[in-house]
Amino acid sequence: MSLETAPKHIQLAVDLIQLLEENQIEPKLALQALAIVTDDYENKLAQQATAQTQQDKNPQKPQK
Repeated sequence: MSLETAPKHIQLAVDLIQLLEENQIEPKLALQALAIVTDDYENKLAQQATAQTQQDKNPQKPQK
């Protein structure tokens, strides 16, 4: 499988690894930063789920 046909999350992971390596980021520092990014994106997913649940409970009435 080539990178061009790989799933988007694999392509992103490869890009992130390349960025970290090209900038000579120490592995411990990279992991600390990635933990913050993970927390941030998990919070965003939770917010999206909450918003979707609220939208499902209170669908908007069609506009006239």
